[in-house]
Amino acid sequence: MKSCLVVDDSRVIRMVARKILEELGFEVLEAEDGKIALDACEAKLPDAVLLDWNMPVMDGLEFLKALRQLPGNEAVKVVFCTTENDLAHIQEAIASGADEYIMKPFDSEIVESKFVQVGLL
Repeated sequence: MKSCLVVDDSRVIRMVARKILEELGFEVLEAEDGKIALDACEAKLPDAVLLDWNMPVMDGLEFLKALRQLPGNEAVKVVFCTTENDLAHIQEAIASGADEYIMKPFDSEIVESKFVQVGLL
């Protein structure tokens, strides 16, 4: 079973994402900020990360840059899922190693289509 780490400071968003991802057949792990997520990735890399941008302690972009320094990180597909929807943010995320980008609010069809695009489904 593939694993997905959901990184978002909103418990509600994590809950919604968990439901969608479990229906798609993923084992779901959660983290409420980038530091907790990075610690989890250092212990065991997931197959995918669904990543918020704006979080306390370590934001999504800082987490992504740190993740991309870990051994084996190339196999991890990172999909940003955020309210930051201007072109500059999207370009910065992709340049920093994100594989795809989802705008909030999202639904199961959007998540499924993006995960298909990056080869997770």
